[in-house]
Amino acid sequence: MIPPQEASARRREIEDKLKQEEETLSFIRDSLEKSDQLTKNMVSILSSFESRLMKLENSIIPVHKQTENLQRLQENVEKTLSCLDHVISYYHVASDTEKIIREGPTGRLEEYLGSMAKIQKAVEYFQDNSPDSPELNKVKLLFERGKEALESEFRSLMTRHSKVVSPVLILDLISGDDDLEAQEDVTLEHLPESVLQDVIRISRWLVEYGRNQDFMNVYYQIRSSQLDRSIKGLKEHFHKSSSSSGVPYSPAIPNKRKDTPTKKPVKRPGHEHDFRVKHLSEALNDKHGPLAGRDDMLDVETDAYIHCVSAFVKLAQSEYQLLADIIPEHHQKKTFDSLIQDALDGLMLEGENIVSAARKAIVRHDFSTVLTVFPILRHLKQTKPEFDQVLQGTAASTKNKLPGLITSMETIGAKALEDFADNIKAILFLQQLLDFQETAGAMLASQETSSSATSYSSEFSKRLLSTYICKVLGNLQLNLLSKSKVYEDPALSAIFLHNNYNYILKSLEKSELIQLVAVTQKTAERSYREHIEQQIQTYQRSWLKVTDYIAEKNLPVFQPGVKLRDKERQIIKERFKGFNDGLEELCKIQKAWAIPDTEQRDRIRQAQKTIVKETYGAFLQKFGSVPFTKNPEKYIKYGVEQVGDMIDRLFDTSA
Repeated sequence: MIPPQEASARRREIEDKLKQEEETLSFIRDSLEKSDQLTKNMVSILSSFESRLMKLENSIIPVHKQTENLQRLQENVEKTLSCLDHVISYYHVASDTEKIIREGPTGRLEEYLGSMAKIQKAVEYFQDNSPDSPELNKVKLLFERGKEALESEFRSLMTRHSKVVSPVLILDLISGDDDLEAQEDVTLEHLPESVLQDVIRISRWLVEYGRNQDFMNVYYQIRSSQLDRSIKGLKEHFHKSSSSSGVPYSPAIPNKRKDTPTKKPVKRPGHEHDFRVKHLSEALNDKHGPLAGRDDMLDVETDAYIHCVSAFVKLAQSEYQLLADIIPEHHQKKTFDSLIQDALDGLMLEGENIVSAARKAIVRHDFSTVLTVFPILRHLKQTKPEFDQVLQGTAASTKNKLPGLITSMETIGAKALEDFADNIKAILFLQQLLDFQETAGAMLASQETSSSATSYSSEFSKRLLSTYICKVLGNLQLNLLSKSKVYEDPALSAIFLHNNYNYILKSLEKSELIQLVAVTQKTAERSYREHIEQQIQTYQRSWLKVTDYIAEKNLPVFQPGVKLRDKERQIIKERFKGFNDGLEELCKIQKAWAIPDTEQRDRIRQAQKTIVKETYGAFLQKFGSVPFTKNPEKYIKYGVEQVGDMIDRLFDTSA
C-alpha cells in the first residue's frame, strides 16, 4: 500500500501537468486560428494582385506589339534607303569613272583597276535588274574601253621595257656553267620589278574579268622577237669581234667538264691532237689547201653557232621563268612553244645550212667545211638533255627539231668519214709502219712463197716493203689527181696538187720513208719535184689572161709623134682595162687560196711578181705618156710597184 502523503503528492503532480497541457492546447488553438486568418488574408491579397496583373498585361501587350511593328517599319525604311543609295550609286558610276578611264592606267594602275571593278559591278547590276536600261549600254561601253586601255597598257609595258640581252651578258650567262671557280650566278632582269608587277596584275585582270586571251599572243610575239634578236646579236658580235681583233671566241676546250662555249680565246677542239695528216690534201686540212683563207671564217661561224645554241637554252629557260609569272598556268606551255619558235627555227635552219654546206663540201672534197659539223654535232649532243628539259610540254614537232638536226649531222658526218678515210690514213699509216719495218717486210715476204718455214733475207723484205710503199704513194697520187678534178679553175687545181705533192715530198724527206722508197724508186724524189714544178707552171698560166692584154705581140704599132687614130686609142684603152680587170679579179680570188709552205709561197709570189711587173712596166713605159684618153687616171690605175704589192698579198687571207 502507498502511503497517503505520497499518493496526494502524486495526484497534485498529475493535476499540474494536466493544467500545463491544457494551457498548451489552448495556445495551439489560438495559433491555428491566427494562421487561418493570415492565410485568408494572403489569399485575398494574391487574388487581388493577380487581378491587377491581368489588367496590366491586357494594357501592355497591345503597346508592345505596336512598338515592335514600329521598329520593324523603321528597319524596313532604313534598308530601303540603303538599297536606294546603292542603286543610285550605279547610276553615277559612268560619270564618276569616265575621266579615269579616258586618261588611261599609265602611272596609276591601282586606281584604274578600282574604277574598272566599280564599272563591272554596275554592268552586273543593270544586266540582272534593268537589262533594257540605257545605263547598261553606258557602263558596258565604258568597261570595253577600259579593257582595251588595259590591253594597250600591257602591250606598251612589254614593248617599252623588253630589251635585247647584250652579247656580253649572254656570254657571261653561258660561260657560268664552265667556270670552275666560285662566282656569283648571272641573272637576267627582262623587266624592272615594278613593271613586272604591273604586267602581272593586268594579265590576271584580263584573264579573270576581261575574259581575254589576246594579250598572250601579244606577249609571245614581243618576247619572241627579243629572244630571236638577242641570239642574232650574239652571232653578229662574233663576226664583229673576229673582224676587229682577228681573234674570235672559240668553242669549249674538250677536257672541260662540259663542252659549252667560253669567252676565252682558246684553241679549237682537236688542235692539240696529231692532225699532221691533214696536210696531205686540201681535203684533209684547208690550211694546206688552196682555200685556207676560209679557215678563220669557218672557225667564227662554228664558234658563233655553238654559242648561239647554248645561248638559246639559257635564254629560253629564263623566258619560261618570266612567262610563268605572267601567263596563266594552263596556257604557259602553248605560249612558250609559240614564243621560242622563231629563235629555234633560226637555229635549226642554220644547222641545216651547215649540213647542206657539208654535203656540197664532200662532193668538192673540201674537208675544212665538213670539219665544222663535228664540233657542232658534239655540242648539240651534249646540250640535248638541257634542250629536252627546256622543251618539256611543247608540241612534238618542236621537241623533234633538235633530234632531227642531230640525225642529219650524224648522217653527213658518217659520209664524210667514209669519203675521206683513205686520204687520212695514207701518210700517217706509212709513217707508223716505219716502227714495224721488219715485221711488215716479213709479212709481205710470206705472201711471196708457199712455204711458211722459209727464211727471208733482210734485203728481200726491205724491197717488198719499198714496193708496197711506192704502191700506196702511187694510189695516193691517183686519188689526188681525181680529187683535183672537182676544181673548175685549173689554177686552183694546180695549187691543190702543188700543196699536196710538196707535203708528201716533205713528209718523205723528214722520215726514213724516202730511203725505203729509194730502194725500188730511185727517182721518186726527183719525180715529186718535177710534179711540183709542173703544177707551178700550170698555175702561172692563169696569169696569161692578164699579161696577154699588155704583151708586146698584141700591141698596136704606131709612129712616135703621129696622132693616134680612134681605133688605136680604143685598142690601148681596152688593153689597160683588160689588164686592170684581170689583175683585180685574180688578186681577189687568189688571195683566198693558201700555200702553207712559206718558202714555196714566197717563191711562187716572187716569180709571178717578176713576170707581171716586167710586162706591165714595159707596157706602161710605152703607153703611159701616150695621149690615148682625156681621163688617163681611169685607165692607168696602178703603178708598177702597186702591182707588185698586190701580188705579194696573194695566198694571204689576213691581207
